[in-house]
Amino acid sequence: MTARTLLAVWGDPIGHSRSPALHGAAYRRMGLDWQYGRQRVDAAGFGAALAGLDDSWRGLSLTMPLKAAALEAADEIDAHARLTGAVNTLLLGERLRGFNTDVGGIVDAFRNAGVTGIRSARILGAGATAASALVALGELGATAVEVRARRPESAGRMLSIGEQLGVALTVVPFDAPVDAVDATVATLPSGTALDAGISAPLADSGGVLFEAAYAPWPSALAAQWRNPRVISGFEMLLYQAVRQIRIFLHGDQDRRLDDEDVIVAIMRAAAMED
Repeated sequence: MTARTLLAVWGDPIGHSRSPALHGAAYRRMGLDWQYGRQRVDAAGFGAALAGLDDSWRGLSLTMPLKAAALEAADEIDAHARLTGAVNTLLLGERLRGFNTDVGGIVDAFRNAGVTGIRSARILGAGATAASALVALGELGATAVEVRARRPESAGRMLSIGEQLGVALTVVPFDAPVDAVDATVATLPSGTALDAGISAPLADSGGVLFEAAYAPWPSALAAQWRNPRVISGFEMLLYQAVRQIRIFLHGDQDRRLDDEDVIVAIMRAAAMED
């Protein structure tokens, strides 16, 4: 039987990805002779690239624009993937198993920053990361979430997720009046700078900020945030990668690794050096 030792992150673009540094550091620490690389794969080429993998492949990390295609390709998916409509991890084998570790990565990022007891929250944006953020906020205890979208009519999936979670969800444009919330999750593209008339009220009343973007850092929004508690999107990247490693090793993203705290510290240091 061929040893499954090959892994990679796929997406387009992909050259900027820190995933090889994160995963590589973890596998070296665990004494695993696994190779983790990166490959540029677009949505049109995903099916052929996946079909071309042989039995030496263990799994894949998927970034944009492949999360919906990975969902369709999977033979079975976990609850987070089903809720969000996005798969960012594929475990290869007789059956193709799909997972979403972004949700858990956001939850872990908040909890490891000491943030608990979120009841009200705001999400900026309504795309794939926003969907994962909504599920994460629900798991963190949020009962009321406001979504701000450039096109509120595009947030139908968010409304469906909110209904399934039992979270009271409202969708408004970016320039709607602002109320105070416990936490804000910004899922806007890296480099986004909102008009000052929009960003200032959000920064004044947004509670703890989780900014999904992490390069460049600080983001324009993080730089003007009034609450001192600001969480970089790197934390999500780190902790979702830890969950991927659990999947590749155990097939279960909730089963902790041996010496996991040490492994996380090594991964963090490796990414900063990359």
